[in-house]
Amino acid sequence: MGRRPHPKNQQGQKSPFPRLYGRHAVFAALDNPERSFRKLWLTPATSKTIVIPQGLQVQIGDDHDLGRLCPPDAPHQGFVLEVEPLENVWLGDILAQADDGENRPIIVLDQVTDPHNVGALMRSALAFNARAIVTQDRHSPAETGVLARSASGALEQLPWVRTVNLARALGEIGDAGFWRIALDGSAPDTLESALGKAQPALVLGSEGEGLRHLTIENCDQLARLPISGVESLNVSNAGAIALYACARRGL
Repeated sequence: MGRRPHPKNQQGQKSPFPRLYGRHAVFAALDNPERSFRKLWLTPATSKTIVIPQGLQVQIGDDHDLGRLCPPDAPHQGFVLEVEPLENVWLGDILAQADDGENRPIIVLDQVTDPHNVGALMRSALAFNARAIVTQDRHSPAETGVLARSASGALEQLPWVRTVNLARALGEIGDAGFWRIALDGSAPDTLESALGKAQPALVLGSEGEGLRHLTIENCDQLARLPISGVESLNVSNAGAIALYACARRGL
């Protein structure tokens, strides 16, 4: 079962397929063997800098032509690629690999809806060797050019699990032996003290409301980042710091 296609592009023009833009996002998609392509738009200049996969339909246009395919003022850099959505990754497949001896975290997002934040978290998760990112299907951004550009190539490499029931998914993650740590600024324990020897599942809440009560109930421990001077951090910044803390264990 594949991911649900995004019903529109960013301009409101009807398009059932994601359009990726920008050199990094497009090249990462073209390098992904799991990705299916539909059409590639290039400028005369960028067409000389790319090896086009055999059979891929290509259209040449100027910067204005490509700009009409992207969000307003999007930095397409002369590359726009229409793709099929990636196939959904099943949580069970990720958890089945968790006994490989590598103490790698999973990132779980509770209704984080900003595609810039989710993309940035994907980038950090890939950089710090996370196993996967888990989101709730109905309350997370779709696969779009905005998210892909923010992920800076990580969308094509990091497994993305989209689940219908986040609480049930957290239950499965706990049964697989992960220590589920919910990041909360008011928690009595710091993340450093909460990180034990078990593989961590770092659970982060939405930009506005934070973690839902049901999500907290399905975690093993609350923990906070040791920050001062501000009440909280942007969720993507908090996630990056938490992932770094996981990577630092044992060094």
